Amino acid sequence: MTTLQVLIHAPTIAALHRALSNVRNLLQLSPNAEIELVVNGPAMPEAITISNPEIKSRLRLCQNSLRTQGLTAPADMQQISAAILHLSERQQQGWSYVRA
Repeated sequence: MTTLQVLIHAPTIAALHRALSNVRNLLQLSPNAEIELVVNGPAMPEAITISNPEIKSRLRLCQNSLRTQGLTAPADMQQISAAILHLSERQQQGWSYVRA
């Protein structure tokens, strides 16, 4: 059976809250799923405060959004150059896209 690969995109604070719930629910129902939570835009200030290791390891923070907002992410958070590029590449690789 193929491993479930899911991108959850959270560009706003409300979307980030929904996305966090989505990640937890998905992990409970499909513990082996590969999940990436891609965050950009207005959700960024809240995203960089996430400390839950299960969620934090799945975060992908947009460097463009960090730079635009003058934010610095903790060193242990994964960054991607641009959310749009990462989302597009992953979808091309067969990952499912969900906008929270």
